[in-house]
Amino acid sequence: MSNPASPFLYIALPVIDEFELLPRLIDCISVQKYQHFKVFVCINQPDKWWEQAERRKICENNLQTVEYLNAVAGIDLVIIDKCTPGNGWKGRKHGVGWARKVLMDAISEVADEKDLIVSLDADVTFSPEYFFSVVQKFSQHPDAVAMAVPYFHKPVSDPAAYHSILRYEIYMRYYSLNLWRIASPYTFTALGSAIACPIWAYRAIGGITPKMSGEDFYFLQKLRKFGKMIFWNEEKVYPEARFSSRVYFGTGPAMIKGNDGDWTGYPLYSIRFFNEISETYQLFPLFFQKTHTTMVTDFLRNHLKEDDPFQQLRENAREINQFVRACHEKFDGLRILQYLKFRQTQEPQKDEDCLREYLFQSFGKKGLQILGIDDNGFSLESMNLERLEKIRRFLTEQEESYQVNSIPSLPGQQPPVS
Repeated sequence: MSNPASPFLYIALPVIDEFELLPRLIDCISVQKYQHFKVFVCINQPDKWWEQAERRKICENNLQTVEYLNAVAGIDLVIIDKCTPGNGWKGRKHGVGWARKVLMDAISEVADEKDLIVSLDADVTFSPEYFFSVVQKFSQHPDAVAMAVPYFHKPVSDPAAYHSILRYEIYMRYYSLNLWRIASPYTFTALGSAIACPIWAYRAIGGITPKMSGEDFYFLQKLRKFGKMIFWNEEKVYPEARFSSRVYFGTGPAMIKGNDGDWTGYPLYSIRFFNEISETYQLFPLFFQKTHTTMVTDFLRNHLKEDDPFQQLRENAREINQFVRACHEKFDGLRILQYLKFRQTQEPQKDEDCLREYLFQSFGKKGLQILGIDDNGFSLESMNLERLEKIRRFLTEQEESYQVNSIPSLPGQQPPVS
């Protein structure tokens, strides 16, 4: 399924304390039907951890990983050592964001512009068709600057971990579905283990911005502002559902907090809040003449300390489409999340009420009946795994119905020239 004229895939894989899981991923990679690839691995941790008794086991685990990878045969591997004594991260430059940057920058130095970066994490699995599917999608959409690959956390045997990942994934699916519903440009779910982009786009945006956590979100947002994104792929990635503190926020830390009964950081926001964003979206063309007062514009004025958040955009725009695009770039995925959190503090909503309202508004009573959610009340916290799984799968199906064959651009956005 590959030939010298095909795009070369460069796999970017940050690794920390993953010795037990890594062989499973290497097995997935070794059986890929598309074999035109090279794997770059950055094994990393702060150098000072060698002197910290509570962290030393992670360092030793990383050494085992180095030894294991050095013995792997049949895969073209490049190991970037950020873990052995003296080679670990120094100062504040550490974490998965820096690991991804080191990997992707190293790849960019040796790759051709038509080649592709595939970002993975050590805890994922995928089918032997995965690499080929990525190549195929970008060949179908040669002007696309990135792909947010569909994901699905597999069921696990630990009931507590299973409950937490279902709850967290319901949060992510619900959030994405509401952004799709209001036609937001920022509908992607950012998972570092489920991203791909062409080298020319990576170079054009100046690469990935390193963050200790959340670098995948900012990376995709940066790419999204530059051009079109692919939101659908027939092949999924399957991350591990596990309690993990390897990153400062994201799936693992959310599961830990959720298992302790605290989901306040990952609420299901009221559809009214999303509708307020939609109403402002619809007014963007009118803002070309004058900014109208909305819940969103009031928030931006206060949050950004600007009398008119859109005045400078008006002054810089030559025509209305350019202005509307600039509005979407200013009120981006980060600002959307900040707005939703702000509204949640103003009008706290119960997760169950928000989910019921969304299902009823979107699917009527039939949607509630299908999922066994009646008007007498229900609790996501005490709901059994079977019902949570049913909700998760239902939301996944709805999200996929939006994603299939969808490759929208920002209003007024022209395809970049590669």
